[in-house]
Amino acid sequence: MSVKGAVVAEGDAQPDPERAIELLWGAPEPDRPGLSLGRIVTAAIEVADAEGLAALSMRKVAERFGTTTMSLYRYVPGKAELVELMRDAVYGELPLEPADGLGWRDGLERWARRASETYRRHPWLVHSAGTRRLPGPNIMAGYDHALDVTSRTGLPPAQVIAVVSLVGGFVESAARQAADAAELQRRTGLSHEHWWSERESLFERFDAYPALGKLWESGGMDEPLDPFEFGLQRTLDGVQALIESQGSEETRDESEPGECVMCGKPLTGGARGRPRDYCSRACQQRAYRQRQATRA
Repeated sequence: MSVKGAVVAEGDAQPDPERAIELLWGAPEPDRPGLSLGRIVTAAIEVADAEGLAALSMRKVAERFGTTTMSLYRYVPGKAELVELMRDAVYGELPLEPADGLGWRDGLERWARRASETYRRHPWLVHSAGTRRLPGPNIMAGYDHALDVTSRTGLPPAQVIAVVSLVGGFVESAARQAADAAELQRRTGLSHEHWWSERESLFERFDAYPALGKLWESGGMDEPLDPFEFGLQRTLDGVQALIESQGSEETRDESEPGECVMCGKPLTGGARGRPRDYCSRACQQRAYRQRQATRA
């Protein structure tokens, strides 16, 4: 079956991008009784929260409304597009507080904790990640917020974007580990700690590894540090070190305009902030194309 050119296939891994964008960024529906796109998304989130993303199907969502799968296709082409809508919906559950008055570190830490809480509330979210996932308004609002607070570091634009990706990647990785451990505990009935406490036959073989044995005997593993708390602070420490390492660049005398790194023409204008490297947009684009050609 086709809906506006999108082939409906329950097992499709990727959504039809144009149809998904239309659904994500379209005008909100009026709140009416009965079936609606918003209620379908809410029901799908409830299924995924209870049973996991792999168990989610259009049929299970339809059953919650006492209707047929085909009736859902009037609102959403299939599961792949539905997951995109679910992702954006859960990112809109927690309020995005203004970052006025926050420094870059406090702002990034708060953003990371908000994302971590979203993963905790919806463990299936880590299994919906990917490099071609389409952001909706809520996801973009969170991303823009993170870029805003990170821009306060004074780092170059490319590094601002890289820092947000770094912190976001750490949060996702930590959430994935937590979700995997929780899923194992649910399936086996044993906690992570309980399972490892019964591995005496393995621990007896640690004598061949002196560094590990020394740390074990000294109690280094008795009270493990919280991996999220430790990892987040060390990640932010790394950003702090990056900022400090570039301090000399940012304090460079702006009274000396310098020359364009592409054509050698003098740089003009009293631009504030980071010193300029290019005399024009055209030179900046040429530099970009050269870098791309070098990497190819």
